[in-house]
Amino acid sequence: MRIACTVNGHTRVAENVWAGESLLYVLRERFGLYGSKNACEQGECGSCSVYLDGSLVCACLVLGGQANGREVVTVEGVDAAGVQQAFVDAGAVQCGFCTPGLIVATHDLLRRVPQPSDAQIREALAGNVCRCTGYAKIIEAVNMAAR
Repeated sequence: MRIACTVNGHTRVAENVWAGESLLYVLRERFGLYGSKNACEQGECGSCSVYLDGSLVCACLVLGGQANGREVVTVEGVDAAGVQQAFVDAGAVQCGFCTPGLIVATHDLLRRVPQPSDAQIREALAGNVCRCTGYAKIIEAVNMAAR
């Protein structure tokens, strides 16, 4: 199968894609975009969060072929410099494995709700698992980014 889509503003094409390949696999292995992480492969951890036509999705749950003709934005393409800096300043980055998904999910939250409450932050990030931080610093980082 041939997949042609827009990724981070650029047309990308992958040839000979197996019908069962996930969008995450296509992004990482065929397009060389390693920011989205492969952790659970079940849509439970959020490490592979990307935008697909403007909606936040777990790339491990989307078949690569479903991206054909559509727009994908990954952590490499999202304009989230302020969010990234807030994560660094708050000490919310430890091992970094969950960070790309958290950055994209935070970006999605702040574009919808510029000044979220802690409850809204917790709800928006509920699909992201972090095994290192305990979440307090992540919530602090989102609040910093919202300022």
